[in-house]
Amino acid sequence: MTSFLRSDRSRPVAIWLFIVAALVFAMVVVGGATRLTDSGLSITEWKPIMGALPPMSEAAWQADFELYKQIPQYKLVNAGMTLEAFKTIFWWEWGHRLLGRVVGAAFAIPFAFFLIRRMIPRRLIWRCAVMLMLGGLQGLIGWWMVSSGLSERVSVAPERLMTHLGLALALFVMLIWTALDAWAGSPRIEERSPWRGWALALLGAIYFQSLLGALVAGNDAGLVYNDWPLMNGALLPDQYFGKSLWGTLAHSHGAVQLHHRLGAYVLFAAGIVVGVLALRSRHLPLEARMAGIAVAIIVTLQAALGVWTLMAQVPLSLGVLHQAGAAVLLAAAAAFAWRVRRP
Repeated sequence: MTSFLRSDRSRPVAIWLFIVAALVFAMVVVGGATRLTDSGLSITEWKPIMGALPPMSEAAWQADFELYKQIPQYKLVNAGMTLEAFKTIFWWEWGHRLLGRVVGAAFAIPFAFFLIRRMIPRRLIWRCAVMLMLGGLQGLIGWWMVSSGLSERVSVAPERLMTHLGLALALFVMLIWTALDAWAGSPRIEERSPWRGWALALLGAIYFQSLLGALVAGNDAGLVYNDWPLMNGALLPDQYFGKSLWGTLAHSHGAVQLHHRLGAYVLFAAGIVVGVLALRSRHLPLEARMAGIAVAIIVTLQAALGVWTLMAQVPLSLGVLHQAGAAVLLAAAAAFAWRVRRP
């Protein structure tokens, strides 16, 4: 029995995965700042290897600046920008890409080490391999997103931003869940109570709400309809419909903000209900009850922060904090969903 327990869990592997999850969290936060400062299009080339180094001379800086001058964002939004101003947005995007490289190395190198040393529980090897592949795919999706703003748009396509953030958050949840599995080992008996389905549904709803938030960010929809609870004094936005169904769902300022607001109301109510029921439940273990209460507290803070961010017209500090709050809420919901599966 002792050897089975040792092979079924690994604290070093769990710590490694928690560290990578923290790095992905940092990536999400820096990515939010990069978007809010309109810095994402400052690097117009994708150089996975050579791009790790920033410009090392004034001539190199000028060359990158000239490339930026060729895209619509410069011509239509930032015409006349100085080289010093360009350097500011360049460093945000370069830092975001560098952090992505750090995340990749922080996952791939220890993964190979733990795999060779046979320290990863067998049931988690395939999951780690999938996360490694998805991490590589994230780099490609990041460039796919950036490329959408280099020829005909002054910013990246909102749906591509949603895909990029969505994959980052999915990896974040997978890392946390797998780290918890590595720390505790597989459950001897899985809990079959109704909490299992409801907790997973809540996690899925929070994830979906985060995708709706990405559409708001991608459309700069937080800069319009800045009153609350009404929208320009009305219950419904005056410009809801786009030119098509997809145009409405993904590109209409009024629609994407309304959908994000409605999702927030539903999640706020669901989070409070979960917290209250978890607190009163006699069938949940203490850790699960605490996680449920944490979800209720965080969803309340996140809702209040969302209203504050909107009414303040999305300043950088609040916008970044709101995106970070979404990731924290996802982490709490993932921990809750993981824990209720165990007796």
